[in-house]
Amino acid sequence: MGTSLSERVQKHRDRLRAAGMRLVQIWVPDTRRETFAMECQRQSRLLKNDAHEAQSLDWWVMPLTSEGGNEARGSGNHRAAG
Repeated sequence: MGTSLSERVQKHRDRLRAAGMRLVQIWVPDTRRETFAMECQRQSRLLKNDAHEAQSLDWWVMPLTSEGGNEARGSGNHRAAG
């Protein structure tokens, strides 16, 4: 009889550990929940006029719009209208 699923998973994890990896599990928001989009909008509204948020967005967009970046991926106008 072949190896069980749990044995195959354990062997796979052992190989990854031997390669210097470690398993990390995290809890993330469930994007399927009915309230997820509303919560995203709520948090976005809180940051809309925040100077630190604008500075962070500029930092994230800079590689996309600077020389050598992929200008087709972004126009540099990353702030939402409204």
